[in-house]
Order: sequence, then structure tokens, then C-alpha cells
Amino acid sequence: MKGFLNEFKEFALKGNVIDLAVGIIIGAAFTAIITSLVNDIISPLLGLFVSVNFSSLQAEAGGAVFTYGNFIMAVINFLLVALVLFMIIRSINRMSNLKKKEEKEEVTTKACPYCKNDIPLEAVRCPYCTSELTSEAQIR
Repeated sequence: MKGFLNEFKEFALKGNVIDLAVGIIIGAAFTAIITSLVNDIISPLLGLFVSVNFSSLQAEAGGAVFTYGNFIMAVINFLLVALVLFMIIRSINRMSNLKKKEEKEEVTTKACPYCKNDIPLEAVRCPYCTSELTSEAQIR
């Protein structure tokens, strides 16, 4: 029993499990924000343009009531949530790509101290003027 508890403790305290738990909690909070945005802001705006209340649509057959309007609203809500998530993730990815692009723009060339042409940082001789770049010349 002690071995089982130690093994469970090792499993539960692994970094991946804790990261996953934090991700799920943040995901649930984020879901509440997106759902509120769709239900409280975007859906009423759509209601201004389309005056149909889909949730009241239903059909009866043999005593059974099919509320297909609720299904239509669920599909519309899903599409709206997916659209909002896409727009948010797209914006985050673009900002991330801009940051990565700035980080990648590192210096790979230097000016030759004699002819002023751009040459690779590792060059020990200028390919343009053939001057030998001593450590003293490379410092300039």
C-alpha cells in the first residue's frame, strides 16, 4: 500500500499533470468569457438584423415534441464561439510571430573597416578588397 501511495504521489506531482490541471482551469475560465461574449454581445447584435427566435421553433409527431430550434441555436452559438476563438487565437499568433521576427533579426554581417562593404561576422578576410581582418581591425 505504501508503494502505491508513493507511486501515486510521484504521478500527481509531476510537472505535466500540474500544467494540464492549470490549463484546464484557465480553459474553463476562458470558455466562460467567450460564452458570455457570444451570448451577451454578439447574439443580441445578430438579433437586430435577424428577428427570428430559433429557440421557439418546434415540431410535433405522434405526441413527441422536437425542439429543432434549440438545435439550430446550439449550432449558431457553436459557430459564433468558434469564430470568436479563431479571431482571438489569430491575433495572439500574429503578435507572437511579430515578436519572433524581431528576435530573429540578429546581426549576421559587419562592415569591412577598409572598404566598408558588408561581410559575414566570421570573415577573416574581406571578399571585396581582400584585406586581412586582424583582431584589431575586427574590433573597429
